[in-house]
Amino acid sequence: MDIFIQQVFNGLVLGSMYALVALGYTMVYGVLNLINFAHGDVLMVGAMVGVTILKIVQSVAPDLPGVVKLIIAILGAIPVCIALNVLIERVAYRRLRNAPRLAPLITAIGVSILLQTFAMMIWGRSPVPFPQIMPSDSYNILGALISPTQVMLLVLAAVSMLGLVFMVEKTKMGRAMRATAENPRVAGLMGVDSNRVIVLTFALGAALAAVAGVMWGATYASAQFAMGFLPGLKAFSAAVLGGIGNIYGAMVGGILLGLIESLGAGYIGDLTGNFLGSQYQDIFAFVVLIIVLTLRPSGIMGERVADRA
Repeated sequence: MDIFIQQVFNGLVLGSMYALVALGYTMVYGVLNLINFAHGDVLMVGAMVGVTILKIVQSVAPDLPGVVKLIIAILGAIPVCIALNVLIERVAYRRLRNAPRLAPLITAIGVSILLQTFAMMIWGRSPVPFPQIMPSDSYNILGALISPTQVMLLVLAAVSMLGLVFMVEKTKMGRAMRATAENPRVAGLMGVDSNRVIVLTFALGAALAAVAGVMWGATYASAQFAMGFLPGLKAFSAAVLGGIGNIYGAMVGGILLGLIESLGAGYIGDLTGNFLGSQYQDIFAFVVLIIVLTLRPSGIMGERVADRA
């Protein structure tokens, strides 16, 4: 039972990061019918900017509490990721809105490679270690050990997702986003500025990716230029699992995928008595993706966005 509870906590931590990134995929798809495969690299930029800010804060104010330092890093990474994602939308995607779907897809792959190359030029090829700023003592909860960094990640993820749901469901801009997702031409006739809505969608996705990136680096104690590829691919799998275009589906899919990976890896490793579980952890996301696409292409929670005329 202790192993089960530990793996559940690990899965919630991992799934929270997947959910934050999956929300960026699903919002952009819901508004534009576009898969932004460069989104995982926005997470990478957030992590790299976060570690740079952390090192500066460590040298300037080493006595600050670790939580405050991490929040400063996140607050510094968010505007950088927002500016980057808005620039990507303006330069790479805006002119391709009416192009065949293959053109934006190829462009997204090209933007991903470009971001990785620029990151390698700025921060180097070697992994950049995150400063150890949070306490190393873990909390014992129901027999499972959870670190202060993981607790902070769960809190930040919950606050971010609840804030996004409130914005989409209760605010005027959220209604504009839902209207644009339903039918951009009709929304435009009703006075909705679709360009503004699309820019806001990219900005929100980038902010969530920045939070996930900094917390990913803090959780695994390092960041590197290619770190965004696999989390981005798994987050896309989580969005498809939950029902791409549905923000609730992205959250459910991310958490569920994290739990599947953690429980699968934990129990395979326990049964084999070695590290096979962790070695095979990455395949679970793609096995789940294949099963979902085969049996239920619309995902667990379906697709709330109506087909466009």
